[in-house]
Amino acid sequence: QPSIEYYETITQPAEGHYRHKKQSGGAGQFGEVQLRVRPLEPESGFVFVNKVVGGAIPTSLIPAVEKGIRQAVDEGAISGNPIRDIEVTVYDGKYHSVDSKEIAFVIAGKKAFLDAVNKATPIVLEPIVELSLVIPTMAVGDVTGDLAGNRGVIIGTNAAPNNQTSLDAQAPLNELQDYSQRLRAITGGEGCFSMTLSHYEPAPINVQKRVCGDSLVS
Repeated sequence: QPSIEYYETITQPAEGHYRHKKQSGGAGQFGEVQLRVRPLEPESGFVFVNKVVGGAIPTSLIPAVEKGIRQAVDEGAISGNPIRDIEVTVYDGKYHSVDSKEIAFVIAGKKAFLDAVNKATPIVLEPIVELSLVIPTMAVGDVTGDLAGNRGVIIGTNAAPNNQTSLDAQAPLNELQDYSQRLRAITGGEGCFSMTLSHYEPAPINVQKRVCGDSLVS
């Protein structure tokens, strides 16, 4: 069965803030980060922008903020899957001349980012694949009906030799976990198919709930 790689993204801009303050014994930790996030076009990946001015966060500590954000991007906010197609702009913060260590800004950057993402209506993206099938012509109706019943879309059909038909379709990979068995049953073992990744798109709410469990933000 094909493994399914989901992603997360956001659907609207939002701002996030976090102050990390820890005092234990002599040494303390302090870091404060303010940032905003906004969604990007599909396939844009992750973009980090530093717009801190006036030394609110020292330049030497900006990489620590980015490190914390990238940790959260890799780990996800709602489903444990990586976040993509998002721009993060760090624009303000505070530091302490003694207690502001790198670890404090890693933590503050990560928590501020997650704060923003959870306000930005995060969603799960699922993979959509291109299907190419060659099946007996007499089975076309049953095959197309099966695909349509599993969120598939037929793109085109063409006649093929030996009373066969070639079909092109798109369908969510999530609906194709047992497709080889289904196609074998429908075509009496005479159908074959190949599939390649096409793109990602928002998963329906029932899939989002299953992938996210109790952490989905409604």
